[in-house]
Amino acid sequence: MSIDLSQYKIGVILSLEDCGNCKKGGKALRACKIQIGGDDEVLTVVTSAPNVREKSRVVVALAGSSILGDDGEMMQVGKATVGGVISEGMLCDSRMLGWTGGAKGIAVNLPDNFDIGTAPPSSKPRPNDGSSNDAGAEPAAPLPGLFEKKLSKEEKKKLAAERKAKRKAAKEAKANA
Repeated sequence: MSIDLSQYKIGVILSLEDCGNCKKGGKALRACKIQIGGDDEVLTVVTSAPNVREKSRVVVALAGSSILGDDGEMMQVGKATVGGVISEGMLCDSRMLGWTGGAKGIAVNLPDNFDIGTAPPSSKPRPNDGSSNDAGAEPAAPLPGLFEKKLSKEEKKKLAAERKAKRKAAKEAKANA
């Protein structure tokens, strides 16, 4: 079955908000403000995907488009109220786009060299495979918080000592005031 990728758009996540205490299957729901074109083309999508981050590029199935469902049949995407927030589309995972690789429920994240508002590529982009829109671009820096270095035991002790010294100095300053 062929999937028409022209009905989807690449967007960038501008902001994320929790949808209160709403959960879907044990996963917290988050409302994403996503820019899918010019400055005025911003829509809200509610998702339970755990890998969404601000400033990441995602593939959005807009209301009115069709996606590949779990049963292999095409299903229509519509506006719906999820967790008290109106969702105007859906974030796509690799399977919905007909790509190999990727997990169900994990939103597709694209490199920054893919243009906002354009259709996604026909296959999953791989590092250094030349399938990106700008083959000569430098690789994008990793997003903050995705792969942060863990602190060593010595670094943790040093930070704890610094915090303790700050608290002690603040306590002494308060006592002398």
